[in-house]
Amino acid sequence: MEQALETTTTKEEPAKVEETPLEAFASICSVLVLGLFALTFIFQNFEIPSSSMEKTLLIGDHVLVDRITLAPPAHWAPFVHYRDVRRGDIIVFFKPGEPDLYLVKRVVGVPGDRIHLRGGVVYLNGQPQNEPQAAMPTDGDHQAYRDEFPSVPTSENSEVTAEWSVDLPTHLQGEDLVVPPGKYFAMGDNRTVSLDSRYWGFVPRENIVGRPMFVYWSFVTPADQFEKTGMSDRVGFFTHVVIHFFDQTRWSRTLHMVR
Repeated sequence: MEQALETTTTKEEPAKVEETPLEAFASICSVLVLGLFALTFIFQNFEIPSSSMEKTLLIGDHVLVDRITLAPPAHWAPFVHYRDVRRGDIIVFFKPGEPDLYLVKRVVGVPGDRIHLRGGVVYLNGQPQNEPQAAMPTDGDHQAYRDEFPSVPTSENSEVTAEWSVDLPTHLQGEDLVVPPGKYFAMGDNRTVSLDSRYWGFVPRENIVGRPMFVYWSFVTPADQFEKTGMSDRVGFFTHVVIHFFDQTRWSRTLHMVR
């Protein structure tokens, strides 16, 4: 009588393939290239240096900026979401006349809009705007040019640029400033301290870099820190950040959406 014999098979473990140093270096390089591409063409990080956008954005907020949505549409990438600039958008742009200086402001007027201020309140196409995010002048803090724009001559404010003093009158219709095609009127949310389109004019469409999406890190920073450009000042503040990273980081603002 034959007996069935039990047979067992063992699976051979696949041989581990060791990654060569060259392959490891190539992998690291590919990650760096993709990261550099994303930070150059898709996203960009910025630090908020002034209080012109408080309370929306604070000094020391580090924001990630979307460079795609407001970019001119590319025919080679029809799958990418593009849209035009809208009223209320917060934008990052090059300051007109100073191509190396980035600013962050809120779009108040788009092409064709008629704008004037009365008592610090924005009137858009004849209607007063309810802007809960905007800091309004307080009693005893009225400044004629700033709060009654554009009815007060530019000569009454020393911070108005010479170019805007010449250009502004060409865009007036009655008591309103009319936004021309291809340009935008931008203001800071902290209206009483913001140097914005009231002082240097319209933002050309081609100057707009993108829009801030969210705060990825926020650190308590002195208001005058951006003016300290010396090496000793930079090293001193870096040391301060290292020492106080945990107790002076605004943890509640981490991943705070910018609106």
